[in-house]
Amino acid sequence: MSTQTSDRNFIVNVSPQSKYQHSKNTLSLTDVSPTGKTWEKHRTNADKISDYYASAGEGCFNRYAWRMRMCSEVLEFQLVPEPSEDILQLKLSDARFCRVRHCPVCQWRRSLMWKAKAYKILPQVIADYPKYRWLFITLTVKNCNIEELRLTLDGMNKAFKRLTELKAWRAKGWVKSVEVTKSRDGVSAHPHLHILAIVPPSYFSHGYLSHVKWIALWQQCLRIDYQPIVHVSAIAKHHDPKALIPEILKYQVKESDLVANREWFLELTRQLHKTRGIAVGGVLRQYMRELEEKNQDLIDESEASDEADKGYLSFRWKRESKKFKYEDLSTSCLDSDSRGSYSNPRKTAI
Repeated sequence: MSTQTSDRNFIVNVSPQSKYQHSKNTLSLTDVSPTGKTWEKHRTNADKISDYYASAGEGCFNRYAWRMRMCSEVLEFQLVPEPSEDILQLKLSDARFCRVRHCPVCQWRRSLMWKAKAYKILPQVIADYPKYRWLFITLTVKNCNIEELRLTLDGMNKAFKRLTELKAWRAKGWVKSVEVTKSRDGVSAHPHLHILAIVPPSYFSHGYLSHVKWIALWQQCLRIDYQPIVHVSAIAKHHDPKALIPEILKYQVKESDLVANREWFLELTRQLHKTRGIAVGGVLRQYMRELEEKNQDLIDESEASDEADKGYLSFRWKRESKKFKYEDLSTSCLDSDSRGSYSNPRKTAI
């Protein structure tokens, strides 16, 4: 009997039992779950970035390298039966994460948790402000040298604050995220802001801003002598603003940009050190304040399940094959206290 699962679950052969036990010895995570490929991609890139940090010869980078080397080396999944006896769902129950800002594994997990929280919160916002509308705004500046990224972002954040203080700014609340992409020249950076804003119904009758006006206001707030690129779109009344959550709460830097060039990446790390990627303002702050927290949980506690009488599968990262391979932790020489001391193990759902 083979279990058939959704894209969230693992496919596990549970019968005949003896055959299953034998096959576990050669199992990889990709053998039992589509998300195994995602884990492997992020973990492979984490090794690349760890090598970047290790070769930099800087104290803090050496620490980052060590932490990322140990990140998510062992993943333990809990077997959770579904109502149908033919289905087993596996949920991540134990893993150690390094929490280095640019670790691809932790960046992925952090984005997942941001999105999960936002999806849970937004329905209450919509219920409390049923007649309000939503805008999706992208604010940009000219590309800058990677060495000037911090200064450029500081100017953009100050300009956005000025924008929110103008009488023309009608939004009652907003979520702002910073995204940095690598420019086509491979050297400079392209920083921009994504904003999900809630506006009163009157915005579309006597407070509406044309595209030309948006550009003029952003130019004014930036205090620059050129017209910046601005994109503004209104979400239709019958459309759900949750559809924009992935765009707002995605990675601050694309993973492909993180691993593309060692020197660019190391300078990016220096420039973004102690900067904020997510900010919430206005009425939305009372709902989404926790999105701004520095030490985000990389788990969803609400999905933790009763651990009694549950089976487990564990997988260890094998760098040679770039695979998470099944491992029987009951016979492993590494106990739970020897997997790394920088982060406590947490319970989560995959």
